[in-house]
Amino acid sequence: MSDLPLTALALIALAPIAIVMLLLVILRWPAKKAMPIAYLATVAIALFVWNTPGNQIAAASIHGLVTALNLLFIVFGAILLLNTLKACGDIHAIRQGFVDISPDRRVQAVIIAWLFGSFIEGAAGFGAPAAIAAPLLVAIGFPAMAAVVVALIIQSVPVSFGAVGTPILVGVNTGLAGQPEAMAAAQSLGLTYEGYLNLIGVTVATIHGIVGTFVPLIMVAIMTKFFGKNRSFAEGLAIWKYALFAGLAFTVPSNILARLLGPEFPSLLGALIGLCIVVPATRKGLFQPKRNWDFPDKENWEAEWSGELQIDAHDTGGSVSGAHLFKAWSPYLIVACLLVLTRTIQPIKSLITSDAMTLGWANIFGSGISTKSQPLYLPGFIFLVTVVLCYGIFKMKGSQIKQSLSESGATLLGAASALVFAVPMVQVFINSKSESLSQMPIVLADGISALFGSLWPLVAPTVGGIGAFIAGSNTISNMLFSFFQFSMAQKIGVAEHVVVALQAVGGAAGNMICVHNVVFASATVGLLGREGSVIRKTLLPMMGYALFAGGVGLVLLTGLGLNIGTLVVIAFAAAIFWLIAKGIQSEKLESEGG
Repeated sequence: MSDLPLTALALIALAPIAIVMLLLVILRWPAKKAMPIAYLATVAIALFVWNTPGNQIAAASIHGLVTALNLLFIVFGAILLLNTLKACGDIHAIRQGFVDISPDRRVQAVIIAWLFGSFIEGAAGFGAPAAIAAPLLVAIGFPAMAAVVVALIIQSVPVSFGAVGTPILVGVNTGLAGQPEAMAAAQSLGLTYEGYLNLIGVTVATIHGIVGTFVPLIMVAIMTKFFGKNRSFAEGLAIWKYALFAGLAFTVPSNILARLLGPEFPSLLGALIGLCIVVPATRKGLFQPKRNWDFPDKENWEAEWSGELQIDAHDTGGSVSGAHLFKAWSPYLIVACLLVLTRTIQPIKSLITSDAMTLGWANIFGSGISTKSQPLYLPGFIFLVTVVLCYGIFKMKGSQIKQSLSESGATLLGAASALVFAVPMVQVFINSKSESLSQMPIVLADGISALFGSLWPLVAPTVGGIGAFIAGSNTISNMLFSFFQFSMAQKIGVAEHVVVALQAVGGAAGNMICVHNVVFASATVGLLGREGSVIRKTLLPMMGYALFAGGVGLVLLTGLGLNIGTLVVIAFAAAIFWLIAKGIQSEKLESEGG
């Protein structure tokens, strides 16, 4: 059906995404029911509209299953680690440690989700931040859905430089490497190709620095609106000074690091620097709210807030000692250290990613599609190593080990029913190329580009976000669309590296809503079946992030003036100033005891 007009083909290519949104978000079906239908619909479109060969669809499905198994390995490791701490009782020391820093849930969300989560993203990627941050938030008393929502909202700013720069160094690089046009663009700026790639990374950091600084403020406002007793944005905005301070504590160092060291370290070291700034400042009471905010009493929580992961309240009898707190935190410190070592020490990384340590199937069914798994490189393996060490650190009994394994296995089965269809659906969508048509995502992007013309930079991040929503990965979105975005920039006569950077920024923001991440994070807290409710809460911040970034990109390309980019930036700036004004008002009411 290649003789169909582009608009019709683009609408058909949109159908799998529309089906997922309809079933999950509008009809509120659980992912385990929605994703099989989405998978079958995608296969039907690939076969009968795109004329994709059957062996190619089968190969893509197998590649998707292998990827799903990799994700499930991470889920199992993450939840086993938390259940191990829960079984031995030391999770309560972690809870008390955060209460000692600040009992305010808004502050705890900023430290754990925004800063610690960004650090884990910088080290590992692979959805590890949500797998660690969401269960940890539940462990200290957050409703499961609140924990998942805040863990997903921060899956934006640090993602472009996650897994030690993989979305840039692998994603964008794969999309542009070997393209004569990209080499010519680098030479026109007096740069090598490597220097050009670093320039794209610096531009990504600049855009994230402008837009992403406000993420902690939006995150806590959404948390207090949807999960607070008073359902109030204002209660989150009341800590505007602290939220902006925490935002800058990460985005400023990450921008400096992008310029000095390249794409590998802006998230990893930027978040670590942020933690070293914000935690001591919090202990000293800097920018702290006058009144502490907490969720309603647990008996007043809505039914959909709670997941199957339950950790009983426990009174530690006051502040815990430094030694006890260090022991309780040691598993997460071990995880962080092992992630950094295996991602940054080349001999170790080369060993665990070598061919000898890789399971793979090349050219499946003669389709040209290959798949592989590197079990020792996946964060799941690091979680398992840490769990085994925990058995000795906490002198765990056999009954405790058995309990943690049993609970984690049940969670794994729940996640599997959704992921074994969600990920193959994505791979069929991505690998739908036939002799007459490009892949569905490329046709969809072509259709969107026909509508916007010279205003393309405004929607470039949204295209990146759609790619991440589909693929579950900023890296894959960048692989798919980097050269497409580059070509669109040439077509409308603007700087190519800025438009490619907008792709990478939007691809990062798309992680807030991508089905993989939502199912993944929900699984770790036992919240399966309510994925649509989560997406409804993260969709607006994702769309706002992409549009704001698009406006910033237009300003970078065309300058300030009477143009759409300036108007978009002014509109968002006005909205931010209004939010801060509401925060000042709410802060004043809190200080007066109102």
